[in-house]
Amino acid sequence: MVSLAGKTAVVFGVANRRSIAWGITQQLQAAGARLAVTYQNERLKEMAGELIEALPGADAFQCDVSHDEQIAALFAELQSRYGTLHTLVHSIAFAPPAELRGEFLNTSREGFRIANDVSVYSLIALARAAAPLMTEGGSIITLTYYGAEKVVPHYNLMGVAKAGLEATVRYLAYDLGKHKIRVNAISAGPIKTLAAKGIAGLGEMLGVHAEKSPLQRNVEVDEVAATALFLASDLSTGITGETLYVDCGYNIMGF
Repeated sequence: MVSLAGKTAVVFGVANRRSIAWGITQQLQAAGARLAVTYQNERLKEMAGELIEALPGADAFQCDVSHDEQIAALFAELQSRYGTLHTLVHSIAFAPPAELRGEFLNTSREGFRIANDVSVYSLIALARAAAPLMTEGGSIITLTYYGAEKVVPHYNLMGVAKAGLEATVRYLAYDLGKHKIRVNAISAGPIKTLAAKGIAGLGEMLGVHAEKSPLQRNVEVDEVAATALFLASDLSTGITGETLYVDCGYNIMGF
């Protein structure tokens, strides 16, 4: 069994019980990690905050990653409380709902800015804040999707943002490698989360993935979370700058 005893992890992106970030949080906790888990704002505090506080050994913190001052305040508190950080999980993505309807051609300038700020730049900002606390090396993990490299109808602006995110993983891996900090992405197949429900045609997407993937089914949250646990552990110390597909093999198919 993978052990993270004596390790500290911070997880961004818990929204509710069905979110991928929550699945990852549970697996890290089961492996013995000390956990700092964030939620975005007061609106999510009741659901996510209570969920986190009910998990033994986990502490809940509020942080909106689109505000640098909130990131700075959070990491100052993490340093004071835990000292050293070993794992950071970035499970954050957002685009204005209107940008996920209609044609990509009609993407607005403001929608583009928001999607890339929240979904991509936030990883840079969080990695920059976390690096000084990763004095023993560490692992930074983010979540992406196949729409980063192939056209997925209705995914629109998020596909471009995820492409930027995957490039960001590679550049951060280069910069942080000398500090023994690994940076990787998990490309998960479609999962019926709260965030995914904002994508038109999700039901069709799930159906196609289940039909075409070699395993002839859709991936489960626990499978994505298990991969995150692997990346957080010493079993993955030779892996950085990579995108690992956890999609039942869908990405290998050409037809």
